[in-house]
Amino acid sequence: MTRPKPSLARRMHGLMFKLPMMITCNEFEDFVLAYLDGDLPPKTVFLFELHLKVCRECRDYLTAYRASMHLTKSALDNDRRSELEDVPADLVAAVMEARNA
Repeated sequence: MTRPKPSLARRMHGLMFKLPMMITCNEFEDFVLAYLDGDLPPKTVFLFELHLKVCRECRDYLTAYRASMHLTKSALDNDRRSELEDVPADLVAAVMEARNA
């Protein structure tokens, strides 16, 4: 039994990740917050956006991340802070520490 030949899109996807300087999905996740804050150097922005063009999973991740940030901001902007008062302080501290890392 012969294996079916991968589609052109699948082959291009694999090829793109072998290019020099191409970032991995893990690196993509590490750069998301800095990208959204506009804190990445131009070369890294280029590589980040190139990764976005070839990786559907990371595009979906970025979309979900943006939606999550929007919902959080909306909750805080709408004086729903009382709903968040039940969040343990150590959890808030851990999230803030991870964000600053």
